Amino acid sequence: MGKRKFIKEYVEPIVIAVLIALFVRTFIVQAFKIPSGSMEPTLLVGDYLLVNKFLYGTRIPFTDTKILRLKEPQRGDIIVFIYPKDQSKDFIKRVIGQEGEKVEIVQNKIYINDQLIDDPWGHFSEKNPWARYLPSIENFGPVVVPKNSVLVLGDNRDNSLDSRFWGFVTLDEVKGKAFILYFSLDWNSKGLVNKIRWTRIGKLIR
Repeated sequence: MGKRKFIKEYVEPIVIAVLIALFVRTFIVQAFKIPSGSMEPTLLVGDYLLVNKFLYGTRIPFTDTKILRLKEPQRGDIIVFIYPKDQSKDFIKRVIGQEGEKVEIVQNKIYINDQLIDDPWGHFSEKNPWARYLPSIENFGPVVVPKNSVLVLGDNRDNSLDSRFWGFVTLDEVKGKAFILYFSLDWNSKGLVNKIRWTRIGKLIR
């Protein structure tokens, strides 16, 4: 087999496949794994999910510029974003407050612009593990969400480091919206796989 034929039949398809995979991962969809329980019971440790990266705009590689923004994050959306305190980490939380809104939490109830809102996502433990660090975690604010930013909370409200601790997420830091679980593993206390959670595979994230 000649060198040119070898390149055309074997190397070229591999290069094209790699370029397509990189394009998809950069601009369209990306896979993420849930490492902590901050979004329980909606998302569990060991869940693997896909994130829509073009819905809120696609970041041009090696820049902070976004293009083709179809919409902005809405209240209730579960988003993946760059952790503001450590740019090397990605976090996942739920959008609660949007630009210009006044947000206040009083005894675990959320008020937006002084109006109590429905909060079907919040989960609270009987024993708050953060009590010794921040006894008043059930109360927060009031704060006003800055321009081009959102306020996010974990669904597991008593066990989530979120906007109550470190502030807001700018829209430029948002990577995308989580939309489906494609795999899920249950891990035991020894760090070994206990079982596959078959019933969670293919579940839409809401």
